[in-house]
Order: sequence, then C-alpha cells, then structure tokens
Amino acid sequence: MPAYNKADIQRRMHGAVDALKHDLGGLRTGRASTTLLEPVTVEVYGAHMPLNQVATISAPEPRMLSVQVWDRSNVSSVEKAIRSSGLGLNPISEGQTLRLPIPDLTEERRKELAKLASQYAEKARIAVRNVRRDGMDLLKQDEKKHEISEDERKRLEAEVQKLTDDTIKEVDAAASAKEKEILGK
Repeated sequence: MPAYNKADIQRRMHGAVDALKHDLGGLRTGRASTTLLEPVTVEVYGAHMPLNQVATISAPEPRMLSVQVWDRSNVSSVEKAIRSSGLGLNPISEGQTLRLPIPDLTEERRKELAKLASQYAEKARIAVRNVRRDGMDLLKQDEKKHEISEDERKRLEAEVQKLTDDTIKEVDAAASAKEKEILGK
C-alpha cells in the first residue's frame, strides 16, 4: 500500500487556505462583520465563555453591530468584555441590546491590518509548502519500497508541485483581495 495519498495532500492544502480565509475574516475593515467579535470572551457564571455563547451577534447596518444578550444579568459583563477587547469599539447599551458603531479606520491602522493580512498569508504559504514536503517525502519512501517506479514518482511529484502552485495562487488571491478591501482601493 503506497504511503502517498493525493486526496490527503489536497485536503491538507485546502485546510491551510480555509484557515487563512477564517483569519482574514476576523480582520476589521470599514464594514461591520460578526466575525469581528469572535475572539471576545466574557466572564459569566464564574467561567470565561465566547461571546456567541451568551448573546446573538448581528450586523443590521454596514457600520453597526448589534449584540443581543440573552440573560439580562450578563449585559454589563458583555459590555466590559467588548470594551477591553482592544478592538476599539464602544458599546451603546439599550436594555439587553448593545449597539456597536464601527469607527472609521485611520490610515495607520489600515496599514497595520494590511501587514497582518500578509503575515497570515505567509503563514498559510508555509503550511502549504510543509504539506508539499511531506508529499514528496512519502513518494520517495514509496519508491524505496518499490511500490512505485521512478517514472511514477516523478509524475506524482509534478502533480504535487502543481497542487502546491495552485493552492499558493489561491492564498495570494485571498490575501490581495483582503489587502485591497482594507486599504479601500
């Protein structure tokens, strides 16, 4: 049984792309996005819980987030968690609902976010290259065990390289689209 598995290599490479898209989704642009509040944890009932486990988050307007807290006694904890999250948001309390106006981004903040987006992309590229290296190593093992011929190994290595190139193109496209969105171009 050959150790190399094309489907596994593809799955792992696409995993890197999916992780990048998730990371980029959390970067704040000028628009309100519910993913912005994903990293926020709230101290309630004596434990730290993700915000989305104590409230419903929605984006009713392009520059406004709304957080509907389920339990009235948790409103102040949620408000405190959002203020101290470092996202630069100031919640406006209206009963059990918190309204979060999204402030305009400064040019400096836009550049920082664009830099962060390219760091995320580089992390994804490295992950993809590591998967490629694993795939190449498995092919060499298979050839040593005489499960595939040298020609077969070379053909499969070219296949792995093409997968890698395509996946890195996908990473670059996602990153450049996010940078354009951040820089407002």
